Amino acid sequence: MKILCLNGPNLNLLGTREPEKYGHYTLSDIEEEMRQRAKASDIEIDFYQSNIEGELVNTIQNAKGKYDGIIINPAAYTHTSIAIRDALLAVQIPCVEIHLSNIYTREEFRQKSYTAPVSIGQITGFGKHSYILGLYAIAEYLNKK
Repeated sequence: MKILCLNGPNLNLLGTREPEKYGHYTLSDIEEEMRQRAKASDIEIDFYQSNIEGELVNTIQNAKGKYDGIIINPAAYTHTSIAIRDALLAVQIPCVEIHLSNIYTREEFRQKSYTAPVSIGQITGFGKHSYILGLYAIAEYLNKK
């Protein structure tokens, strides 16, 4: 099983960006923990982060035929990107949307997700554990498929 984990804008700043909201761990810390969990479950996992919407769209499009599942934290693009939504819909790769913070307890504009309706599920509000839960969720879904 091969999984792609995509991260949107500003997630490269984890550890220094609003640590009271997002924690002190870095994106590299999260990726390392996910690599260990994936390896223990015999899952191959690749990571990609970009602050640029079009690069995320290209990465999703290029995933077709290469990955069995996608874990995505679109970050701010969750609430704005029809292009990312359409790319996920077009490739038809099962996807789990994840967020570090609970987007439904934040500002009203953050409570709308364009990508959740084209995902198999959404995990939000568990900090770095949202990623681990997302990994287990996509693996479970793919194993049952």
